Amino acid sequence: MPLDSELNIAALLLAAGRGERMRPLTDHTPKPLLAVHGKSLLQWRMEALLRGGFHRAVINTAWLGELIEAQCGASFSAPACSPLPLQLDYSREGRDFGQALETAGGISRALPLLGEVFWVMASDIYAPDFVFDPADVQRFLRGNMLAHIWLVPNPEHNPAGDFGLDANSGLALNTPKGSDTPRFTFSTVGLYRKALFMPPWCDTPPGNPQGTRAALAPLLRAAMEQQRVSAALYTGAWTDVGTPERLALLNADERR
Repeated sequence: MPLDSELNIAALLLAAGRGERMRPLTDHTPKPLLAVHGKSLLQWRMEALLRGGFHRAVINTAWLGELIEAQCGASFSAPACSPLPLQLDYSREGRDFGQALETAGGISRALPLLGEVFWVMASDIYAPDFVFDPADVQRFLRGNMLAHIWLVPNPEHNPAGDFGLDANSGLALNTPKGSDTPRFTFSTVGLYRKALFMPPWCDTPPGNPQGTRAALAPLLRAAMEQQRVSAALYTGAWTDVGTPERLALLNADERR
């Protein structure tokens, strides 16, 4: 089966949110451009993609999106990670609709820029050890899952978790809160098939021409009920940089 250089697998970096909980830091700086250990959160994601051998990404923007585009441009280079640059496209939700479209709405809007299979991850997550592995793409392509997502142990701010995981089958489970089955937190990282964002799973037309806001969780839960979502547990360093306090703690921790 061909590798990424032939498949040209793209990644969608979610960068459209307002970052309300990060104010006042995000009043003049979009959250993905906030720095951890001297690099923007967005740069950490882009370098990881390059190290994995992936060279095409789409960034969706809304709040202060012009600053993201001005800083990143049409490509991102990190010779220490890859001799080839990361080619960048933009899905400009703020310019086109005046607001962010939430996760599924943003994916639907960017769908014409993506392929049949693509990565998605939030650009404001700090996960320096996560590897974008072509082998994971190959396994995903050989199967019939609509999505493969990475879960993490529950952080303090999300103690109840989001989804369950069947360790035997590797299936993600729509486990209700209060169940005896452990729930984990969605890391925001996932591999997806375009089909998940088409009928019968998603009612939003490809390209989302009306700018419909839509959440991702209902699509994932519906696909989980049909055993079409697999998952893996990631136990490396992971932080949802959602508050100024979490950002300050990361920058104060030299080990991370």
